[in-house]
Amino acid sequence: RGYSIPECKKKLPKAAGGEEPLPEGLFWLLVTGEIPTQEQVTWLSREWAKRAALPSHVVTMLDNFPTNLHPMSQLSAAVTALNSESKFARAYAEGIHRAKYWEFVYEDAMDLIAKLPCVAAKIYRNLYREGSGIGAIDPNLDWSHNFTNMLGYTDPQFIELMRLYLTIHRDHEGGNVSGPTSPLAGSPFHVSLSPSTCPSVPLCTPLASLGPFLQEVLLWLTDLQKELGQDVSDEKLRDFIWNTLNSGRVVPGYGHAVLRKTAPRYTCQREFALKHLPKDPLFKLVAQLYKIVPNVLLEQGKAKNPWPNVDAHSGVLLQYYGMKEMNYYTVLFGVSRALGVLSQLIWSRALGFPLERPKSMSTKGLMQLVGYKSG
Repeated sequence: RGYSIPECKKKLPKAAGGEEPLPEGLFWLLVTGEIPTQEQVTWLSREWAKRAALPSHVVTMLDNFPTNLHPMSQLSAAVTALNSESKFARAYAEGIHRAKYWEFVYEDAMDLIAKLPCVAAKIYRNLYREGSGIGAIDPNLDWSHNFTNMLGYTDPQFIELMRLYLTIHRDHEGGNVSGPTSPLAGSPFHVSLSPSTCPSVPLCTPLASLGPFLQEVLLWLTDLQKELGQDVSDEKLRDFIWNTLNSGRVVPGYGHAVLRKTAPRYTCQREFALKHLPKDPLFKLVAQLYKIVPNVLLEQGKAKNPWPNVDAHSGVLLQYYGMKEMNYYTVLFGVSRALGVLSQLIWSRALGFPLERPKSMSTKGLMQLVGYKSG
């Protein structure tokens, strides 16, 4: 939509007394192309609150999942089961005209986004809070505030962090796996429709593709602290980085294959940390790495981008506010990413985009493509 992340952070409406952008404003921007007013964002918060209730069969399914089932598997399964509520599926069965597909995709997208925090909070409570209830949605609160309440976190700073987190992780253009998989999975809408292709299914595809990158960074940071201690000198840290690289390993969170500068999502979270937790030992280590790692990677000469991406920072903030269950972090990412992929899906149906057909090639064809000659 032509806005940078810093511009979105500045221009999008905030909660009363807050400084971080509301995800509702970001969704409005993605769908309409316009920066919303405060009144429009308030309407969207209340609209999602009205649509948030989960069907009983989804609640029962979540309650019956074994505790060793990964949170992301539970989220994907629940999203698929929400197909039972699809307005598009019902309208398609009644023979709607193709020109109206987008209207029902919009309705389903709104319903899914409204229900995702309830699903995610239910998973969290079942796994980490002995199955305690998520409570009721408050129509006077914004989407992120209701989500944090259902999770069981009431610290105003954590609520602000969730508003920022759910806004900046919403979309990633073509720079990763989850961004393009939803349009691909949703493209059969245009040609061969069936009730099973309502938005819940195209959303499950990017959810399944999200990797545990925050966890990898945090595990690496905690191992680093165990080995070197909390107050490590720049010289020792630099030697540790070189030893890591020389052993054939990478520095998690650095050297993104697509980005060519510090990820603006990283910068947003760094600014938040500098304001709210500047003395936290883990953040101080992350800040120290930010000062040292890029120069080492540039000196090594292998990384096209020596700068950090968002994964190098996100987990530190969540840990600080007490959310230490690393397996759950990708669920937060998935809840946010829904805003991006579902807004894409609405427009894909409105514009009648065709079925996407990834190219298939034989081994021989690949060898010819790269100019390989045997012998």
